[in-house]
Amino acid sequence: PAYFARLAKVEPRHFWFRNRNALLTWALDKFFPDARSLLEIGCGTGFVLSGFQAARPHLSLHGSELHTQGLAFARRRLSNAQFFQADARRLPFRAAFDVIGAFDVLEHIDEDEMVLGQLYDAVRPGGGVMLTVPQHRWLWSSVDALSGHKRRYAVGELADKVRRAGFEVQLATSFVALLLPLIWAARRKSRAADVDDVMAQFDINPWLNEALHAALRVEQAIVRIPGVSVPWGSSALVIARRPHPGSPPP
Repeated sequence: PAYFARLAKVEPRHFWFRNRNALLTWALDKFFPDARSLLEIGCGTGFVLSGFQAARPHLSLHGSELHTQGLAFARRRLSNAQFFQADARRLPFRAAFDVIGAFDVLEHIDEDEMVLGQLYDAVRPGGGVMLTVPQHRWLWSSVDALSGHKRRYAVGELADKVRRAGFEVQLATSFVALLLPLIWAARRKSRAADVDDVMAQFDINPWLNEALHAALRVEQAIVRIPGVSVPWGSSALVIARRPHPGSPPP
């Protein structure tokens, strides 16, 4: 919670947050073009929701967060959204939203499959979920520990858990693939150093920040090609749908 104020300043300019927002906005339009309501679990400072609001101004937006300190920043960013404190393991909703998102949230929770079950109950049949998580266990470093991560996901692991929860996976792909060598080098360096500030990873030269932003824009063009699933990358994106009752299995 102590990092929310610093995070709110970093997000609008940092290449990683900007590109993730662009990817999620594309995914929302592609897979849920008719969605009228969206709930983000673990919405933090509301940066992702602000991207959705800019792209889909008529979408009814809701955000939940375990830490109320983050909600103060989210309310400033989105005056028309509804926010509340909630534990993702015990959501008080049943078939209430067209889309539910959890963006770099599940890795913080021991009971990630319990959360996926809660999302299944809370989303309407025909609607679905959008999920991102950090990927590749060999990238684990002190940055993950400081961030409160319980795990980094193996390739395909999240998609398998999503299927076990009852969803039908529409897309499972990696992203931040072009920067993987740089991320590996940075994580290797952090293992050797005494890292005590998780926000230090976002301190980056402005010129380099824009260069990395441009590189990920190229990568997003690849991710958007129909039928393409990027097999590697520091993060994973899974889009899945809750089937209607009586729908045949995929």
